[in-house]
Amino acid sequence: MQAEKMKQLVVHALENLKGVDIVALDVRNKTSITDFMVIASGRSDRQVKSLAQSVVSEARKHGLVPIGVEGEREGEWVVVDLGEVVAHVFIPEKRDFYNLEKLWGDEAPAAARAEH
Repeated sequence: MQAEKMKQLVVHALENLKGVDIVALDVRNKTSITDFMVIASGRSDRQVKSLAQSVVSEARKHGLVPIGVEGEREGEWVVVDLGEVVAHVFIPEKRDFYNLEKLWGDEAPAAARAEH
């Protein structure tokens, strides 16, 4: 599946369960680890877990197997790695603290964009 379609699949899965402030960042020119990062918030740790599980379930329906899922037990920041797309689902406090949009978005400092 193409990265664009995979990104849309992830966004759709998050929207279905009322994910909050969903943002898709194109990071192809900033890193080689993934093409897109999709970031969303849940209102509680329970919703964060459900949102992440929705991404995993939707991916599997389309024949995609996640490379990894981290943070499900705590439910404060769950990462679903699908290769070309990585979904980050946060509780609002953790999202504000880590501020991935600033780190990986268009306003990221040049040093953060450099390939290592």
